[in-house]
Amino acid sequence: MVQTTERLASTASERYLLIYSVSVLFIVTALVVIFFVVFLKRKNKLMLEKLEQEQAFEAEIVQAQTETQEQTLKNVGWELHDNIGQLLSFANMQLSILKMQVDNETKEKFKDTTEALKESLAEVRALSKTLNNEVVLNQGFEKSITNELNRLKKMKFKSAELEIIGNKIEFKNRKHEIIIFRIIQEFLSNSVKYSEADNIKVRLNYQPENLIVTLTDDGKGFDVDEAEKGSGLINMRSRATLINADINLQSQEGEGVKLILNYPL
Repeated sequence: MVQTTERLASTASERYLLIYSVSVLFIVTALVVIFFVVFLKRKNKLMLEKLEQEQAFEAEIVQAQTETQEQTLKNVGWELHDNIGQLLSFANMQLSILKMQVDNETKEKFKDTTEALKESLAEVRALSKTLNNEVVLNQGFEKSITNELNRLKKMKFKSAELEIIGNKIEFKNRKHEIIIFRIIQEFLSNSVKYSEADNIKVRLNYQPENLIVTLTDDGKGFDVDEAEKGSGLINMRSRATLINADINLQSQEGEGVKLILNYPL
């Protein structure tokens, strides 16, 4: 009887000890898991804060670069309009005076030169307007694109068209209007310099929550992987990042270029 009692007591003690050990092990495990989860959350939070700080810093740099570029373009526009424009006007006036002092046969020889001066003056004035963001804002987004296309059509392209789909939605932030216009200008400028295209098109598709801008030319195209390294596309992507827009560039050699900009209105 005594041995049975001792055996039961020993079994009960071992059971309690086992329960105690399991409980302690469970609590320790739970604390380790909790600590690990808290550590991961803290680590992820710090990494996210660091990433946000880096993105904010990069955005500030791009913003500063963009503002500097805009001011530079504005200054160039003023120089073109005020200085180069005045010089061309003066040259045209002097040529007109000279024409009055010669016979009719000689006047005819000045005809082409006079026309070239007039076209140059008109081109300089048109270009100066597109470089000044205040003028672009005053003219309006679509009107500024139309003026740019008309200018390029006179210079190079057989056709340069603007297509508008949907009902126009005004920009909440008009700085974004300038940024998108500069992206379009960058594409058009690259088409003039490199594409050897005959036709170019800009499509504005106004959707309820997005503006889809599609730019196309029918030029010789290029290797997109190589273009990714170029400053032109880097500039366009940097500007798009400022306004939370996505850019998708599509091209193959011999098949022209398409650029799609998706801007959240």
